[in-house]
Amino acid sequence: MSTSTSRSPFGTRLHEAMAARGPLCVGIDPHPGLLAEWGLADDVGGLERFSLTVVEALADRVAVLKPQAAFFERHGSRGVAVLERVLAEAAQAGALTIADAKRGDIGSTMAAYADAFVGEGSALAADAVTASPYLGVGSLAPLLELAAKTGRGVFVLALTSNPEGPQVQHARVADGRTVAQAVLDDLRALNAPELAAGAPLGSVGAVVGATIGGSGQVHDLAVGGPLLAPGIGAQGATADDLRSVFGAALPAVLPSSSREVLRGGPDVAGLRAAAARTLDEVGRVLAGA
Repeated sequence: MSTSTSRSPFGTRLHEAMAARGPLCVGIDPHPGLLAEWGLADDVGGLERFSLTVVEALADRVAVLKPQAAFFERHGSRGVAVLERVLAEAAQAGALTIADAKRGDIGSTMAAYADAFVGEGSALAADAVTASPYLGVGSLAPLLELAAKTGRGVFVLALTSNPEGPQVQHARVADGRTVAQAVLDDLRALNAPELAAGAPLGSVGAVVGATIGGSGQVHDLAVGGPLLAPGIGAQGATADDLRSVFGAALPAVLPSSSREVLRGGPDVAGLRAAAARTLDEVGRVLAGA
């Protein structure tokens, strides 16, 4: 698969998109409950109607759209075809895309995931992809290397909001750092060359839940790349929580909201209004960073 590209690095493109359209990522999560709320069947037809309505409503106005791959994959090959169309039409309308796939493996398997989600010429290639580092950050090397060659990004899980997360993420490595901090430090090192070359933002980001406040753990979140912050709205985090969770790293935050915005559908105008409200709330906080 070809890796040649004239595309600017993802971090630079994301910085520009957030400046032009505001700091908001909207998840496209067509799970059965939301399909039902929209009056759609839980089948490929409902999946397609839901997802393409979100693209129609928001791809020309929000910085980033983030389809959750699992909700497409559960419908088999026809569902994956819908995901390919979502990625293509979102890009055509000017939105950046993050394939929320959370892939993590080793060796040739990781290289195959890289070809799928960041390889030039792949119908599943997004502007960035989410990945799990819990086989070691080094296991992601094939993905990170190919993403750098094709001007794409990788968001690596670091601090998640699920209750089971701290059991792994707050555990200590030999030098006393938490596992999460060790991951964050590795990401900072990966971004250093891009920043040294003058990029406004590195292309390797971290996923840090907006709902993790009050954990009692303090982490250095400044990795030089973007901080994808899911959890705004239906998952319980508010825009004001961003300040307490991210502190000095707030300027690098890309807040992400899914259900809070998606419940504005199925009407296009309702989706646009919900996204505008959320953007206004998070923009107010980030403008004061």
